[in-house]
Amino acid sequence: MPKMKTHKGAAKRFKKTGSGKMKRNHAYTSHMFSHKTQKQKRKLRKSAIATSTIAIKIKKMINN
Repeated sequence: MPKMKTHKGAAKRFKKTGSGKMKRNHAYTSHMFSHKTQKQKRKLRKSAIATSTIAIKIKKMINN
């Protein structure tokens, strides 16, 4: 059976932390900032940890 290929789109979007969790960035950060509050924009800047169910799928795509 051939090797699994890395899903390049997922590899660019997600990073693995030292403890094995998957780190992701927030959505809604590319445009239309005028109607968002300063608090919302500040929170969107930081990265987040993907939920455990989604993290399993991400790990399969990245082959970690």
